[in-house]
Amino acid sequence: MGSGGLELPPGDEGHQGDSTDVPPGAVSLARPMNAGAIGPELDWDADAWHEVRTRAQRAGRAYIWLNLVEQRLRAVVAAVLRPVYEPVHGDDWVVAAAGPAGQEWVQRAVAVREVSRRKGYLLDPADDNVLSFLTLPQLRELMVQHWPCFEPYVDERRDVELALDELEVTRNVVSRNRALSEAVLNQAERASARLLEVLGAGSDVPSARRLPVDAVEDLVGDRYADVVAVHSDRVRLLRQFPAEDLFGSARRVDALGIGLNLLVQNFSGRRLLRMAEAGGRVRLLFLNPASSAIKRRERELGIKRGELSRAVEMNILHMRRVRARLRDPGAFEIQVFDETPRFTAYLVDGDGADGIAVVQSYLRRTRGMEAPVLVLRNGRNGAKVVKSDRVDEGGLFPTYREEFELMWADSRPVS
Repeated sequence: MGSGGLELPPGDEGHQGDSTDVPPGAVSLARPMNAGAIGPELDWDADAWHEVRTRAQRAGRAYIWLNLVEQRLRAVVAAVLRPVYEPVHGDDWVVAAAGPAGQEWVQRAVAVREVSRRKGYLLDPADDNVLSFLTLPQLRELMVQHWPCFEPYVDERRDVELALDELEVTRNVVSRNRALSEAVLNQAERASARLLEVLGAGSDVPSARRLPVDAVEDLVGDRYADVVAVHSDRVRLLRQFPAEDLFGSARRVDALGIGLNLLVQNFSGRRLLRMAEAGGRVRLLFLNPASSAIKRRERELGIKRGELSRAVEMNILHMRRVRARLRDPGAFEIQVFDETPRFTAYLVDGDGADGIAVVQSYLRRTRGMEAPVLVLRNGRNGAKVVKSDRVDEGGLFPTYREEFELMWADSRPVS
């Protein structure tokens, strides 16, 4: 007899799911199909797996940002409201702060906390408080209700509320494991970064003004030394990290390569001139256009003899014209080397903690525009939110900086 009062048919061979011999009042239950018939219908093809992985990657990135924002907002609420309510209400200060308007959701948070206690879900004693069980909208409600308390610490209430409005869409999508579009993810990352900045938790990495620190980089960047980005070619690099962002606010540029097209052809000579006149320093190290190494490179690329050397000569002449306009030519140095080129590197502010480097290896039969690109951040290992217990083995930035200095010492100046 089933729970609804209906009789279930017997399970012997004489009563198959599609049999007409069913007792009156019984419910007919179809037998499952054999496993062989189900298997092909449950298979996912390559496109389905790609879609699922893309969804998971986007949701993971969004979750990290949301987690950072929620923890920061929880800390800010506690720092501002606890001194006001705790002296009178003790451990119930969150309930008191919520007031009659928030009685329903704060009591729900209290109930969830008690259930978590009984079931052993509270793994960290620091989370054994009502505040840890409030959601992002509820934390926002506490802040709005007590805005005069927060006003001395936060400049613009509108900025906070707009950022939280943008994050609410992402929060609902992630919490329900729905598809998150790339546009919404990008909006959520921008809103999170802006909100963390407003709440006084912006990145303390000096180079963040040039290359924003990503939340995933902050958390797991130690797995990749000081590599913060990898691009399959220079076109994709410039699409996401334009030359203006790389060189625009630099105080020092050290560049090594064959023709240094990334700098010479993508950044204004007048900007380089102003940077040098403002006290900056530029050191450019080109492959000697008259060397045998450049002839070998031409053969590797399968281009006409003299084509690459002429292009390098034009770049050097352009930089010489820029240098000639300086009152202090020593701030803008140009040299050439004769060795086989192994890589091209642009070290921006490489002598400080805010340095950024763009590095490409030279590949046979592959032009520099088409070669993979690494973006490095100096001092990366000292900027992690989550500190690793492993020994700091350093990064790639110092390696390329040292190589530049060695090649600079062995090169010849261009008059």
